Amino acid sequence: MAILRYALYRLGTMLLTLLVVSALIFMIINLPPGDYLSNQIAELRATGQTSGVARAEFLRTEYALDRPLWQQYLIWVGFIPGPQGFFGLLQGNFGWSFEFDRPVSEIVGESLWLTVLVNLAAVLFVYLVALPLGILAAAKSRTWVDYISAFVGYLGLATPNFLLALILFYYGHRWFNLPIGGLMDPVYEGAPMSWDKVKSILIHLIVPTFVIGTSGAAAMMQRLRANLLDELGKPYVETAIAKGMSPPRMLAKYPLRMAFNPFVADIGNLLPSMVSGSVLVSVVLGLQTIGPTLLTALKTQDQFLAGFVLMFVALLTLIGTMISDVLLALLDPRIRYGSRET
Repeated sequence: MAILRYALYRLGTMLLTLLVVSALIFMIINLPPGDYLSNQIAELRATGQTSGVARAEFLRTEYALDRPLWQQYLIWVGFIPGPQGFFGLLQGNFGWSFEFDRPVSEIVGESLWLTVLVNLAAVLFVYLVALPLGILAAAKSRTWVDYISAFVGYLGLATPNFLLALILFYYGHRWFNLPIGGLMDPVYEGAPMSWDKVKSILIHLIVPTFVIGTSGAAAMMQRLRANLLDELGKPYVETAIAKGMSPPRMLAKYPLRMAFNPFVADIGNLLPSMVSGSVLVSVVLGLQTIGPTLLTALKTQDQFLAGFVLMFVALLTLIGTMISDVLLALLDPRIRYGSRET
């Protein structure tokens, strides 16, 4: 029951944090002077296109952009009624994209789950590569295994993701006939899910997963090696070995558990950092994720589209943080569920 109460408490704090983040996102998006429609109206008036000005003015009124900023925020979230009544994020309305002239939900519909899929695959790649290499490098410290692992790690940190993407594009297609660009064959875009579409997505995931996950895996491997070496140098390790415990069993039972805590805590930062850090990679690889969409929305001041994408990234951060907190409470007996027990 204690873990359930703790999970509910973290869920409540997550929702409050998300509310504060939504206000900050809306405020920051509106910091630059003007907005998409204001800039469009100024451009249309300069060219004498009065019919376009009338439509832009109608959209400003329809989406409450002519009201004070605090009212725009409350209408956007869905706390107060706007020109269309209660019709904000809380009611499932993500707003209208003025750049693409379509509802935001239509633009980000398929790209949302593709973004989650790509980054979950990259996170899985990070842990599958970093944990064994980090443990092996620490256990075989100052040997050729350690030196090779360090070289691979530094190479992964030093190589820009977009350059690695171009290299893998060329050689992956030349040597292994891997597809170039996108997350699926063009014939499956917009088509209902099928086994052929799933196979196409899995094949297209190979290069993006490696490119996006390489730097994260290299950094995590180096941190795990350093943390594990620090634990292996502590007196309790010598005591356990002196009592006859075998080195592999001792390594798994004590030092590894202590060194693993930071990586559980990193779950909250790993997903959003990969989403934000893969924008350039998504452009280079032509991925149908929300990265290029966010870039376009920020450049054109398309506030509803940019606001929703940033809220999605914030939600990923908070969900990841909640998962890591609950896992830490389960894995480490030194961590208690509430402030009264700390």
